[in-house]
Amino acid sequence: MSDSHFDAVVVGSGFGGSVMAYRLAEAGLSVCVLERGKAYKPGSYPRAPHELARNFWDPAAGLYGMFHLWQFKHLNALVSSGLGGGSLIYANVLIRKDEAWFADEGATEGTYEPWPVSRADLDPHYDEVEKQIGLEVYPAHLAASTPKTRAYAAAAARAGLDHACLPLAVTFSRPGQTPGEPVVPLDTDNLHGQTRTTCRLCGECDVGCNYGSKNTLDLTYLSQAKKRGAEIRTGADVRAFRALPKGGWAVDYIDQSLQDGVPVDKAKRLTLTAGQLILAAGTLGSTHLMLRNRGNLKGQLPKLGSRFCGNGDILGMAVLAKDEAGTFRELAPNRGPVITSRVRLPDALDGPGAKGRGAYIEDAGFPVFLNWVAESFSAVRKGGRAWGFVWELLKRTLGLSHDTDFSREFSRLISGNELTMASLPMLGMGRDVPDGLLHLNEGGRLDSTWNVKTSAAFFDRVRDHMKILSHQMGAKFQDNPLWWFKRLVTVHPLGGCPMGRHAQEGVVDDHGEVFENPGLFVADGAVMPGPVGPNPSLTIAALADRFANRVIANHKKGISA
Repeated sequence: MSDSHFDAVVVGSGFGGSVMAYRLAEAGLSVCVLERGKAYKPGSYPRAPHELARNFWDPAAGLYGMFHLWQFKHLNALVSSGLGGGSLIYANVLIRKDEAWFADEGATEGTYEPWPVSRADLDPHYDEVEKQIGLEVYPAHLAASTPKTRAYAAAAARAGLDHACLPLAVTFSRPGQTPGEPVVPLDTDNLHGQTRTTCRLCGECDVGCNYGSKNTLDLTYLSQAKKRGAEIRTGADVRAFRALPKGGWAVDYIDQSLQDGVPVDKAKRLTLTAGQLILAAGTLGSTHLMLRNRGNLKGQLPKLGSRFCGNGDILGMAVLAKDEAGTFRELAPNRGPVITSRVRLPDALDGPGAKGRGAYIEDAGFPVFLNWVAESFSAVRKGGRAWGFVWELLKRTLGLSHDTDFSREFSRLISGNELTMASLPMLGMGRDVPDGLLHLNEGGRLDSTWNVKTSAAFFDRVRDHMKILSHQMGAKFQDNPLWWFKRLVTVHPLGGCPMGRHAQEGVVDDHGEVFENPGLFVADGAVMPGPVGPNPSLTIAALADRFANRVIANHKKGISA
């Protein structure tokens, strides 16, 4: 094979693309992965304000960072750009889709969810992905010393809710070890060649783990794919694709080599050809590519852009928790991984006795450095201490006091940080109604017609249970301020190229192949015909593992476009 033709080209390196790359390379296919972002080795994730300010994705503004924010009319979405895709910034949670939630639900357009696969179809693929990535339920010895986990479990118990610690793609210390020690045996068998350490419980999962404790896709699937011969090109922003007259696909991309997130030379437009093409650029990226290149596809694909949703994502906050004695309760959201446990709300599909659409509500957190930011903005509460500090400083400066010990005064200035110590974010997600539509607006930009109205009952149910949990922790409940404008932020956008049994029901079949376009696949969150319910990463990866079987079978049969 030349350096411009491959058996398969994979666009994107998230939970779909990484799994595809590994499986195809393992089967002996020549594979090229095109990732628009850069590689982030442990220790390279930005932390300083001036670095974080440039860690966003907007090439037109000279930004080539990790966070890509989309703003639609009623919904904002946050996705990732970088080698490893969403695994770089997700909260490590890998849960299987509930068996009863793989269901067709009536025939009403918008709420109809034609899942052409079942839990039984995916269970072997779930098994394989869990083994390859490496999962561990948040260990009991760490949960016992994590304030938010203990408080959340106790609140759920008092409310009679189903609570459990979560399976996480993280390497934790063993009992008796100190968090942050090198992984034993030393794990340097990754494409960065970096030594990894066990989780330091610092809450930095969502801004990139600088210690290699997260089992991100670059450290797992992509490293193994590269060992098996897959070529990985970063700074490769795909713009167009088309079927070739004699079979196969052509892919046009902008080759923008990046050094520390900055272009090192002028962008070049290059073209690759492949026997088969796998779009795995994320829900928004893959759907955008499909819409922009619709004229190059066979068939009408009437469902392209349909069944878009945010997987029911909604953020709430338990604020200023107090115990029975009226003392502020330590929740310490910065201690531990970002998410450690969940409450599960049953679904009417679960069987007799359950009502409504199911949901998960997970404890959440944030990095230590954000504590300083949040407390700095609470100037009103700190006003008295600030003036007291200034007065003590003036007294010493003017000779009105001869006390040279200033430790107590400084301690008082920075004490009383109840806002961040006694508060806890909660992330809800579940089975919202997948009736949104992704489309191109007049400017050729990706846009959405989703709104909150049809899922109002679901969101009200999740918020009501967040209020119950907050009350049980002795805290006040506070909405995400965007809620009052009927806007939401999703980190799990899904749909746009949904699976179906035929082209009148979906864009791809139950193996991810686009109807009437053999050799063209979509393998990411875009293929979901409805919400997953829990965090969707594991289901995306399991579907990609299943889809890979078709790509390999096509290759053996010599099938392409």
